[in-house]
Amino acid sequence: MDVLAVLGRRFLALGDSYTIGEAVGETDRWPAQLARLLGREGFALASTEIIASTGWTTGELAQGIRLAGPRGPFALVSLLIGVNNQYRGRPIDEYRAELRELLVTAVDLAGGAARNVVVLSIPDWGVTPFAEGRERAGIARDIDSFNEVNRDEAARVDARYVDVTQASRRAFSEPELIAGDGLHPSAAMYARWAELVLPEARAAMTTG
Repeated sequence: MDVLAVLGRRFLALGDSYTIGEAVGETDRWPAQLARLLGREGFALASTEIIASTGWTTGELAQGIRLAGPRGPFALVSLLIGVNNQYRGRPIDEYRAELRELLVTAVDLAGGAARNVVVLSIPDWGVTPFAEGRERAGIARDIDSFNEVNRDEAARVDARYVDVTQASRRAFSEPELIAGDGLHPSAAMYARWAELVLPEARAAMTTG
């Protein structure tokens, strides 16, 4: 029996504050906006589930997934994680090792279909008002280094990859892309991310 046919096509978004949508409403989170875009293109989702929390690192996300016990297979699984590893000064080698484990989990939740997993790059929080007085260039270099890792690891398992970092950096000159807390993305920024993810999500839904 086709489990997806029974359960309907479902989307599971894994991550941290950027996925749970800190400082915006539930309908403005980028996974919710992506689900609406997919629906308009004929890829209706039975549900959009989120396992994410503000402040989570890779290790904390792994623990969160274990506690939540999501039931696959999901037609689409997204993974956006790592900014808190960078912010806390955690070793990049630790990030790589824990990200690899998360990717194994994500592929398993996608029913073993790596092409139904979409990895998003880490946004650059150094352009936000919260980073005022900090070494913005150093933050950008760190974020780029962490993104080299998640890009490589996504390619290693043949998952899809979407760069939202460059879009996030536009917030430096476009303040409307930052939420009222001065740190997290606004609904407008999340809309841009959803549009960037849409082609890969569409492809995953078509082939999955």
